[in-house]
Amino acid sequence: MDSQIKKENSAQKMGTMPVGKLLMSMALPAMCSMLVQSLYNIVDSIFVARLSEDALTAVSLAFPMQMLILSFSLGASVGANSLIARRLGEGRLQEASAAANNGFFLALVNYILFLLGGLLIARPFISLFSEDAAMVEMGTQYLSIVMIFSFGMHIAGMGEKVLQATGNMIIPMITQLIGAILNIILDPIMIFGLLGFPALGIAGAAIATVTGQIAAAIYVMVMLLIREHAVHIQLKGFRLDGGAIRDILKVGVPTAVMNAIGSVTTTGMNKILMSYSSTAVAVIGAYFKLQSFVFMPVFGLTQGLMPILGYNYGANNRKRFMHALKLAFAVALGIMTVGTLLFNLIPDKLLMLFEAGPEMQRIGQAALRTISYCFIGAAFGIIISTMFQAIGYGLQSLLMSLLRQLVLILPVAWLLGRLWGLDAVWFAYPIAEYTCLAVFLPVGVCVIKKEFSKKAQLQGEGN
Repeated sequence: MDSQIKKENSAQKMGTMPVGKLLMSMALPAMCSMLVQSLYNIVDSIFVARLSEDALTAVSLAFPMQMLILSFSLGASVGANSLIARRLGEGRLQEASAAANNGFFLALVNYILFLLGGLLIARPFISLFSEDAAMVEMGTQYLSIVMIFSFGMHIAGMGEKVLQATGNMIIPMITQLIGAILNIILDPIMIFGLLGFPALGIAGAAIATVTGQIAAAIYVMVMLLIREHAVHIQLKGFRLDGGAIRDILKVGVPTAVMNAIGSVTTTGMNKILMSYSSTAVAVIGAYFKLQSFVFMPVFGLTQGLMPILGYNYGANNRKRFMHALKLAFAVALGIMTVGTLLFNLIPDKLLMLFEAGPEMQRIGQAALRTISYCFIGAAFGIIISTMFQAIGYGLQSLLMSLLRQLVLILPVAWLLGRLWGLDAVWFAYPIAEYTCLAVFLPVGVCVIKKEFSKKAQLQGEGN
């Protein structure tokens, strides 16, 4: 009985603790772990770049498919996170546990899809972009490994989001730190053959990545099974719950598609840039690694924000909901402002992390400065998208991503390049970001008013 009360109180802090303190306690662990994740992302590419610029380009060509793996993982885990938080806010504890268990089932389904993909499509995918046999071979090695052994990513991602929905941010932070730190340690050992290991080159980078993911998955599952939480993970006697699956997918599918669109966009951008030079592809690959230092802390912020919004939406507490939302806007804006300044003031030094030669410096400095103009708009766009997901409006998040990336970025990038050349291509990012914000900020305001008015009306009828 005492254990059950403790578990309920852990989740209920999202409805009682002062909002500023709550958001920081929920977000800071995730922000710290995401910063370490960013460090892993960039260290991985720094070591690969030391092999050759072609090796960096090969990893950049594989990156869209890695984004697709992450998209499916995020779709299932964010959908489960949103449903669990809402059910806990409504006091429906058994249904929250059912959502968690069915979330892990979806994670397993996702892994099977990418296992098959790694066996069948890795080489054809890389071959779409290059006829260079050495580059295709490097890209295929890397991509095959990260797809076939992606079960660690799916399990760890689901475990983190299940715990975050209950208000537990420490175990997810440790989970991410285990994966990232182990990857950073193993990268030089596996790539260059240190401490008696054979030098595996680009395949070593992939092995280091999946080893970190698997270690993280083992840790989070042990913590879920041996400790008491507001939700109960049941391996024996698991029963598929069609209602829980449907509700997870309601948010999860738009989230997965939204992130998968990013994969499509990056694939399309690689195709556009390859028509100028392979160096331009290496530049966009370096940009994505560098911008993670700016975006990852904001994504960490949203990991803390989403269960707070979902819980207080479920509990019909508009005051706390809006307080958390406004505070998140302010923090995200501060982070993105710092990022914009760094990308504009020291782009040359950032590019030197990747052994950038004169041509990469020339292309890259213009790219980093121009693309960074979108960061301020992205601060608002990311928080608005998170708000939609938290209250079950996954379709609106999807539409935001569709507008930004498919309707705007690729066509605008292609057109600007045709009219004014490569340096103009990068302006597609800020143009898309601010256009999307202008459309969806008013939509977000209307959705909040509509949903809380509806809840107030239902509450009045109940009384």
